Amino acid sequence: MKQLLLSLFIFQLFAFLNSASAQAVDPWVIKADKIEPANYYGITVANGMIGIVSSPEPFKVKDVVLAGAYDLYGRGRVSNFLRSFNLLNMYLDIDGRRIDAKSATNLKQELNMRESKFTTTFDYADKATVTYTYYSLRHLPFTVLMDISIRAKKNISFTGSSVMEAPDALKEAQNYYNEIDRPHVVISLLTSEAKSPTGKLLMAASNTFLFSEPHGQEPRVIHEMWDNNLHLMKFTRQLKAGQTYTFSVAGSSITSAHHDDPLNEAERLTIYAKLEGRDRLLQFHKKAWDELWSSDIKIEGDPQSQQDVHSMLYHLYSFVRENTALSPSPMGLSGLGYNGHVFWDTEIWMYPALLVMHPELGKSMVEYRFQRLEAAKRNAFSKGFKGAMFPWESADTGVEETPVWALSGPFEHHITADVALAAWNYYLVTQDKQWLREKGWPILKETADFWASRVERNGPGKYDIKNVVAADEWAENVDNNAFTNAAAKANLQYSTQAAQLLGLTPNPDWLHVAQNIPILKMENGVTREHATYKGEGIKQADVNLLAYPLKEITNPEQIKKDLAYYETRVPNEGTPAMTQGVFALLYARVGNADKAYHWFKDAYLPNLNPPFRVIAETKGGTNPYFATGAGGILQAVIMGFGGVEITPEGIKQVRSVLPKNWKSLTITGVGPEKKTFSVK
Repeated sequence: MKQLLLSLFIFQLFAFLNSASAQAVDPWVIKADKIEPANYYGITVANGMIGIVSSPEPFKVKDVVLAGAYDLYGRGRVSNFLRSFNLLNMYLDIDGRRIDAKSATNLKQELNMRESKFTTTFDYADKATVTYTYYSLRHLPFTVLMDISIRAKKNISFTGSSVMEAPDALKEAQNYYNEIDRPHVVISLLTSEAKSPTGKLLMAASNTFLFSEPHGQEPRVIHEMWDNNLHLMKFTRQLKAGQTYTFSVAGSSITSAHHDDPLNEAERLTIYAKLEGRDRLLQFHKKAWDELWSSDIKIEGDPQSQQDVHSMLYHLYSFVRENTALSPSPMGLSGLGYNGHVFWDTEIWMYPALLVMHPELGKSMVEYRFQRLEAAKRNAFSKGFKGAMFPWESADTGVEETPVWALSGPFEHHITADVALAAWNYYLVTQDKQWLREKGWPILKETADFWASRVERNGPGKYDIKNVVAADEWAENVDNNAFTNAAAKANLQYSTQAAQLLGLTPNPDWLHVAQNIPILKMENGVTREHATYKGEGIKQADVNLLAYPLKEITNPEQIKKDLAYYETRVPNEGTPAMTQGVFALLYARVGNADKAYHWFKDAYLPNLNPPFRVIAETKGGTNPYFATGAGGILQAVIMGFGGVEITPEGIKQVRSVLPKNWKSLTITGVGPEKKTFSVK
């Protein structure tokens, strides 16, 4: 109780300090006016395919990551995300001196989430002010753009160099430079290719300058080959005091995981961007983000929470793309975290918010699983089960990719039910019966067959699921885990309903098994996490997920009892952010605004890292961006405070309460019908 009161006091103090500077909190722009390289955690600009992570160094980016590109190297003898070519790195020389972190003064950075652009501004001595802004173009999945502006304070000469450097892990790098000369344009192409560590993938990138001068007056471009891993193209201009010069760099990065001929395609895509021109590129990019932000969350009365929620939604939008059959890892496209693998983090934590805000994004995530259904069937076969058993960690092929030292690979079986739940919820939101027949039903049928073969039939009410890693992953190799059992029940029930909707005859054994899977209780009436649970600390919510999203427990008093018990079992450190998000969601639904707001803030405030308030996985953690946590917190806002509910009749609204300092919450563009839900 003391801890809760202290936390509430801290949050109230935080809210008071916020209110004093409320006007300074922009709902769409996160500013970093003081850059400390030793305490800097980059923020990502991404378009669901290519992610660019910021750096405190001028004209540098920390990482370029491509979704869907994996190879075997590094951690755990399993597939890993790869760093791609840093196709936006530059050198800028003014009067013969190269600008670096030491010579750039008054350096400021900001992320504009509304337009998905990242801007850096700095001064160089008393000679120039420099601004550059980069974009991961939303309408062109493999293409990026950077604008550069140099305002001279004195007469200067500057040289701008676009630098293409192969990451260390890549091998056999090859560099190319071409000039395509047409009567109306000259296209200079700086291109590189290399093989992934095992040689499995061919990776390629290409970029070009976009000049603002008329054809024939552009500066002369010179190519320099430094070594196999680095080459550049450059140009020089003279500026008089007061003059401003602007130019752009457009580039593309693609691999053989995405295209059969990545080297030529990278150049084709770059030529396309060059001939579209900067203005049209940005016009279509902005239009695409306008469409994404038609589904928005608006909080009145809490400017900092508004900005933070926008940041969470921005990152999820950035990490997922429609029509890709790709699904995000816990860290999205913010780097190489968790090897880029796909876990339950997708289906249970990130997917629900995206599904209701943009069903087409959710569709890509379910399609990822559908296309790997055959691999899941082979996985079940190898363990002696029927149907389909999805891997705990999935990458390109859909086989199990968990490092062997982690027991979650062979034992964390609830992931199979999580995938089925996502498929069923896609149907409920869209009511797309054709999709259900073609894609959803195969997933639901095979996963139901898995659970019917997975249970051990030990008598009525004792169809036990033994020897699993619980959703609370500190509980390893336990029996009758609450979340696993309830998720299996839901899977079997939804599969039965899907068959009936489609005019098919469901396997009668599915409901029979569902009715006999036990949900255990302790002597005090609290739902027991697993058969041997004795009140120990938990890594993350498990039992509480039976109320949401599983709807196994619907009695408000039981929900409150389970909340009161398990919220005291979560340590202050070492636990992931989404647990508190579930607590916040459930407390909002049972009408306790104070506790809901406490857990909402506790879910992410202690996890934030400077200078852009990026979320780490745990309190005090340093591995942003934790998209899983963002997904859990967004569910607390949308489904908790907002009362948005996925039902057999589509999206509805249930009773909920707002934090006392929120005047209103409005959620726009929800579901296929683009509904608006408000709470005041």
